[in-house]
Amino acid sequence: MNIKKSILLRVRVAFLLVAVFAMGVAYKASRIQFSEGDKWKEIADQISFKTRTVKATRGNIYSDNGSLLATDLPFYKVAFDATQSSEEVFSRGVDSLAIYLSGYFGDRSTKAYKQLLKNARASKRQYLILNRKQVGYQQKKVMSEWPIFREGRLKGGIIFERVDKRFRPFTQLGHRTIGFINENERGAGLEYSFNEELAGKDGQALYEKMAGGGWKPLYDGNEVKTEDGYDIETTIDINLQDVSETALLRALEYHEADYGVAAVMEVATGEVKAIANLSRNDKGYYYERYNYAVGGLIEPGSTFKLATMIALLEGADINIYDSIATGNGIQKFYNNTVRDHDEGGYGTITIKRAFEKSSNVAMAKLVDQHFGDRPDRFLDYIDNIGLSQPLGLQIKGEGNPKIKRPQDKDWSGITLPWMAYGYGLELTPMQVLAMFNAVANGGKMIRPIFVKSIRKADKVIKAYEAPVLRKRICSDATLVKLRILLEGVVTNGTASNISNAHYKIAGKTGTAQILENGRYTRKYYTSFAGYFPADNPKYSAIIIIKNPKGWRQYGSNVAAPVFKEIADNIYSRDIEMHAAMEAEFTALPEIFPVIRSGYQEDLKFLCNELGVSNHSSTEEPWVRTGVIGNAVEWKANTIQDNLTPNVKGMTLRDAIYVLENAGLNVRIEGVGRVKEQSLPVGRRIIKGDEIVIKLS
Repeated sequence: MNIKKSILLRVRVAFLLVAVFAMGVAYKASRIQFSEGDKWKEIADQISFKTRTVKATRGNIYSDNGSLLATDLPFYKVAFDATQSSEEVFSRGVDSLAIYLSGYFGDRSTKAYKQLLKNARASKRQYLILNRKQVGYQQKKVMSEWPIFREGRLKGGIIFERVDKRFRPFTQLGHRTIGFINENERGAGLEYSFNEELAGKDGQALYEKMAGGGWKPLYDGNEVKTEDGYDIETTIDINLQDVSETALLRALEYHEADYGVAAVMEVATGEVKAIANLSRNDKGYYYERYNYAVGGLIEPGSTFKLATMIALLEGADINIYDSIATGNGIQKFYNNTVRDHDEGGYGTITIKRAFEKSSNVAMAKLVDQHFGDRPDRFLDYIDNIGLSQPLGLQIKGEGNPKIKRPQDKDWSGITLPWMAYGYGLELTPMQVLAMFNAVANGGKMIRPIFVKSIRKADKVIKAYEAPVLRKRICSDATLVKLRILLEGVVTNGTASNISNAHYKIAGKTGTAQILENGRYTRKYYTSFAGYFPADNPKYSAIIIIKNPKGWRQYGSNVAAPVFKEIADNIYSRDIEMHAAMEAEFTALPEIFPVIRSGYQEDLKFLCNELGVSNHSSTEEPWVRTGVIGNAVEWKANTIQDNLTPNVKGMTLRDAIYVLENAGLNVRIEGVGRVKEQSLPVGRRIIKGDEIVIKLS
């Protein structure tokens, strides 16, 4: 409070004390006796003044496209100063006003409301709350036209006291991420984490206490004005948020699971586009109770095998095509047994195949063999990835990862082998997602962000970009191998059920038993983490579902389908992810023969023999054709190792030669040149895959 206000308040207080003293003298002079000394207090209370806080309007929360996620809407308490209107206005309008009040609020009869108004008038009440129900802005406008009220505040006595309420246009969508703030300034989500920016600065004004207990602002020109809060622009895509929650909810209901998490992030920017956390209540309904993605710590299970492979490829002299003996899928480590999922085991297989099949035995043996005598070296690689520290997210309440060390009391000989396949440590889902995103992002780990900017109207007060946490989580050579491993899980491993011909997914399934009261139960965390399109990653995502019921209790058939449903929706809406459709080459009548694709030397020979002008822009042996004026142009049709070649337009002889050299089994339909091929161009080849070519 400034000096001017302080002096003014002291003058008012002095004036009030003089007035009270004068009233006391007058009462004594007329020999009016008071039975209790607190009568003076009653008089003072009736004419008291107080500096009160005026709440600032809270800022809005927006989605990435400007849709409102949370805003303050004005509501109003309806009160009445029965002393303001003239006798003529009151008498003429009281009957009609009582009818309106009774009809709207419905808590009293018309007669009761009329009596309430008349009693207030007779007792000269300056503040009468007509009903505890608060009204919206539109209803306020309607009420302002009612009898007596239409005369306004000074002549009609109507008092509308504004009360701002938080409103979410999309109701429960993203509820826990948007969050809340209560009267004690405690809460969750963005509302709590950015409360200082959203809240603004409250003001102050002098209020006079009215008869009946209400307070009326005086607005004497010395009030401190409020400063409304800033708006925040989030990274959330409201459509993708809806898709993610819907897909997650469908899976949770089908599997009768305890809770689930779905989070989607842009690979390059780190912007979290959707984050859903649904928990089941006692009645079987799912709602957002807690942000498990940010704060929930769980044993990651086999999704952690990605970190294990980083440590092995960086710190041990191995290759993904080296062999590893997994035997019958059962391996003893000290007094404990490690088991693979499939009964009978996988025998001797490559490390690549062990990763694709998610062999616990293989991972445990490899880590024990290469890091068993120096477990700190393994943990150094985990630290280097960034998994041993919180990410430092914009949302408060992030879980603190728990990773054991050799010096800890509960470290034992089994700790390191267990850690190799994701047991004995705890991470948050967002940490696991950040690791997979780093592989998709060329090895660069960035901090996921939820807020892009703080704004005042159209002015950006502060902008946020995802900070780089690790420039490189591994070498380029390791990164190439990791991406081959993750793609193999989907094309030929535990997640082959979500493989599709339109775009490639890379990722890892996870299934971890739940630890309760120090013992592992027959309950599971099922998960899938990955990115897509695998050959040019744009989005990464993680799905976790706790304790699914029934015979399907694995990441491959519980969590992975949710990932694919979300990815399919994104793919269908994001035209930039679609491969451009190749325009059909149409032969020009009476000018060119039908020449489309083939071996350059053969096609040149044919054109020269036929007298067709032709030019080449490439030295590549395999070409496709174009037209420049009245001449044929030869363009490169590069055949890349391990990728499906483009044989459309080739003769059958050339197509078979190219496809079989690539390691594909060819099935032929029709006659003529190749019109269609079943495998998309550029897809990674698995030796022995079948491709169907249709000729016409």
